[in-house]
Amino acid sequence: MNKKISLYIADDHPIVVDGLREILKSNQQLIVKDVAHDGEQLIKLIESAPVDLVILDINMPKMNGIQCTKWIKDNQPDIRVIILTMYPEKTYIDQLLKAGADGCLLKSRGSSDLLEAIDRVMYGKSYFDWITDFKTDLVKNESKLSEREIEIVKLIVGGKTSSEIANLLFISEATVKTHRKNIFKKLKIHHATELLNFALNNSLL
Repeated sequence: MNKKISLYIADDHPIVVDGLREILKSNQQLIVKDVAHDGEQLIKLIESAPVDLVILDINMPKMNGIQCTKWIKDNQPDIRVIILTMYPEKTYIDQLLKAGADGCLLKSRGSSDLLEAIDRVMYGKSYFDWITDFKTDLVKNESKLSEREIEIVKLIVGGKTSSEIANLLFISEATVKTHRKNIFKKLKIHHATELLNFALNNSLL
């Protein structure tokens, strides 16, 4: 990150907010503009002054994190959203992906994980690196894909660009893009978040 990143924190637990402030203070490029203690308050803050990033709890009064994320992505799609949760349940992840969250992190993780998540999402990538902590059932849909395609799926959801994948696999970027097109066609999906959901459901991370 080379520029100042303005952000809001949304959490109804003061001790959590204080902890987040301390973590974020360690990076001078991160500017906490304000704190919301419920979902409706967060929406009002965004309406009056949009920011670059929102870090919010999945469980809040009035509007929860999933509802807030959907509102943000419908009304201010350029704002990045990172969800914090104590609950490693797959059903939450499914809902967050559908709402358009850019990342999700367990509250049990350390400060370096949060800072890495911020760095990733502000570069336009997703951050669900600890997704294997979330309970999921294995579905054998990956049999539709070749071994190479499964390999590329793992790299895509891991945040690699087509150029980076090409270098790692010693193939051309055009070939990577062709694989990507075929993967999306086989799985009947249209967005990277849907690909991430597929990877989750099939334990490919």
